Amino acid sequence: MYKILANTIFLGKDVHFLPDCHSTNDTAIQMVRLRQASEGSIVICQHQTKGKGQRGNNWISEPGKNLTFSLVLKPDFLDTSEQFLLNMCVSNGIRRILQEYIPFLKVKWPNDLVVPGFGKIGGILIENTFSGSLWDYSVVGVGLNINQVDFNHSKATSLSKVTGNNFDLEELFRLIVTHIEQSYVQLKKGKHQEIKIEYLTHLYLINELAKFEAEGREFMGEISGIDSYGRLEILTETGEKRIFDLKEVKFLE
Repeated sequence: MYKILANTIFLGKDVHFLPDCHSTNDTAIQMVRLRQASEGSIVICQHQTKGKGQRGNNWISEPGKNLTFSLVLKPDFLDTSEQFLLNMCVSNGIRRILQEYIPFLKVKWPNDLVVPGFGKIGGILIENTFSGSLWDYSVVGVGLNINQVDFNHSKATSLSKVTGNNFDLEELFRLIVTHIEQSYVQLKKGKHQEIKIEYLTHLYLINELAKFEAEGREFMGEISGIDSYGRLEILTETGEKRIFDLKEVKFLE
């Protein structure tokens, strides 16, 4: 199951399949530290029991129904201030393939995948490690709801629930990794502006009036973009431009 990928350049040439694990990110980080994994290595788990999401949330997944995996990258061609470029790059790659099945799928800042009207279908958690001012490695955790249809969270959905179809997990895994690699090669070539434009084009609620919460107060505004550090830019109803980092603003839907 989940064999070495033949159609990629470097991603997925070293695949570690685990029937069960706490977190593929934790496992991949440990393997890198023990020099058991390097750039392109992938850890994929059939049943992840303590998956991690943004804001410290847990990612709960039904065994054998979804895709939970982590891949190792070494984006040392980027400056450490350009971390969000990697987020955008990976988000673009995954969104491209999933939009073939759900055309109206969006990326919700910073890197959740949502289907408007249905809920969250997946998320990406990138953990970067640095040696001083130098980029050491990145572990990219991906959790996607594919064939699971029952959730204990009303804001969650899946590819199967939205489309009504069942999917071959191995084939979808191969396609997703291929698209991530294509996007990563684009990043390596320095196509930063193209990556950002693509990310913003498919960003959830961009240029739409919506309700947010910051510092305990609700306000109306429109997402107008992101800055060079990946912080969210919101233009309020009063015309004020506000910039938020992760955990500083909440979407109220």
